[in-house]
Amino acid sequence: MTNKKTSKIGRLFMAGLPGPEVDESTLELIKNYRINNFIIFKRNVVDPKQLRSLTGDLVALCHEYGLAPPLIAIDQEGGTVARLPLPFTQFADAREYAEAAQAETKLDNYAGTCGRELREMGINLNFAPVLDVCPREEGYFMERRCLGHDPRQVARLGTLVIKSMQEQGVAACAKHFPGLGGAGLDPHLTLPVVRRSRAEMADDLIPFQAAVKAGVATIMTSHTVYPCLDPDMPATLSKVILTEILRDKMAFKGVVVTDDLEMGAIENEMAVEDAALGAFQAGADLLLICHDYDKVKKAWHKLEKARDQGVINPEYLNLSLARIVELGRAIAHS
Repeated sequence: MTNKKTSKIGRLFMAGLPGPEVDESTLELIKNYRINNFIIFKRNVVDPKQLRSLTGDLVALCHEYGLAPPLIAIDQEGGTVARLPLPFTQFADAREYAEAAQAETKLDNYAGTCGRELREMGINLNFAPVLDVCPREEGYFMERRCLGHDPRQVARLGTLVIKSMQEQGVAACAKHFPGLGGAGLDPHLTLPVVRRSRAEMADDLIPFQAAVKAGVATIMTSHTVYPCLDPDMPATLSKVILTEILRDKMAFKGVVVTDDLEMGAIENEMAVEDAALGAFQAGADLLLICHDYDKVKKAWHKLEKARDQGVINPEYLNLSLARIVELGRAIAHS
């Protein structure tokens, strides 16, 4: 087996942090597993001074152990999904802005202000905006978090957010590909099935195609089954959806990141390490595991073994790593 200290497999992972400081378990991930991508949650934030210290420590430790500067991400959509407390700016749900008078102005202000605050805190990737197309008052899970029911409106407003956020030096993320707006169940808990027709799914893809054209840095996968596209696998594990549709047909060249692989939609069906390998083989670049470091390590070993046994295509591994490296460089020079 390849020595941990020389392996590049760790660069494929993004992990959560246990608390507001870098502890020994996080140091082990950096030092021994070569993991240099992290995501911030409420549990990691006390105040601006502490958060800036935390992200600075992550950067310093990655440098000390010969790793590239870390991707440090957050879900700062606003409203029902926001991680930063006061005195950080508090934002409404995307739906509220999208349906308000002067929607463009409000969303531009959100993206610009949010981007500046994140950049000041050393956070360089925001898992927003949501580009799911979702009607109102029909019981769908994503209703409040999305930008509307009209795919062209979602495309227009979503690309505005992407451009404004990325102008502040923070990479944006279009989610949840290929569209979670038709899901009635919460994938945090169970595996949804979106039974939309091919024509309806074509509409759901419109905002994502616009995001690709606008230069969105990353796209997040959906832990949902779409029978009209792939009846057997949720999008996160579907080569049809991630490679044939997103990479080949839509020509997305950026980083594909999974939603959290510890969600019930995935973990109720299989072990996290099996999902990590399956997602990578389907076309994902960055594997998100937000809570349990033991699961991160098991997934690391699973991919390392698959690489050593020739299960993972080395050419694809190098392409995936190159996309992650390029994202880091783009952020650093923005």
